[in-house]
Amino acid sequence: MRVAVLQIGYGDDELMADRLTRVADLVRAQAGHDLVVLPELWAPGGFSYRDWADRAQPVDGPIGTAMSAAARDAGVLLHAGSIVERPASGEVGSDGHGLWNTSLVYAADGGLVAAYRKIHRFGFGAGEPKLMDAGEDVVLVDLPGDPLPDGSAAFRAALSTCYDLRFPELYRRQLDAGATAFIVPAAWPAARVRHWTLLAHARAIENQCVVIACNTAGTHAGTEMGGHSQVISATGEALAMAGTSEEVLSVEVDMAAVTTWREKFPVLQDRRL
Repeated sequence: MRVAVLQIGYGDDELMADRLTRVADLVRAQAGHDLVVLPELWAPGGFSYRDWADRAQPVDGPIGTAMSAAARDAGVLLHAGSIVERPASGEVGSDGHGLWNTSLVYAADGGLVAAYRKIHRFGFGAGEPKLMDAGEDVVLVDLPGDPLPDGSAAFRAALSTCYDLRFPELYRRQLDAGATAFIVPAAWPAARVRHWTLLAHARAIENQCVVIACNTAGTHAGTEMGGHSQVISATGEALAMAGTSEEVLSVEVDMAAVTTWREKFPVLQDRRL
């Protein structure tokens, strides 16, 4: 599986509409890949809390429409990062905010195949918890590749977002749901980037899953982003690692190696909890 990880860099001087056009063109340039991944909240701004309400959109709003078209034009499975979702239906979550940090995944024909609402909200009572509702559902998507004899997908990726990475119990649930890979878009700051790199490796090693982790570059809302997007094999090997600036990682990932490694080193069979 050929994967493109788009570590998008941006600052406060770039209009959201201009960034949307730029990123959509960058997705189209990845034709020939099987999977393309974008960071968390790259359009509205990962730390631009004060602008989130004004920049919120339904799933089929301008961001979703542009990403659907870009996925179709490139012929790729596109994890379009996340948006600040305000459902057109007026739906409100348990905390009463009516906004979610929602990741969107599009098929190669442009159809929406998955939406994941971030379960763990960062901010310790401020930030996301003060402004957004929490998601509740574990979400997986089928990865490109030859299916099993029964027609089901041979490999599946589970969706999580940024701060979720700190909660290993989520990834165990995803593993038990059939995950062989984890896709993790983020807006992880430079101040804690060592945690980002270590936790991605840990989630790969402990679950024997591929981790595709796409972070943000640049500085916005006074926060320097950490970059260091990475693709980690199920054995814990770093297949690719970005620097701190905007960058595209193009990586060949052997998903069949996940099965081989689990058979060779069957640590998961020894789970007791």
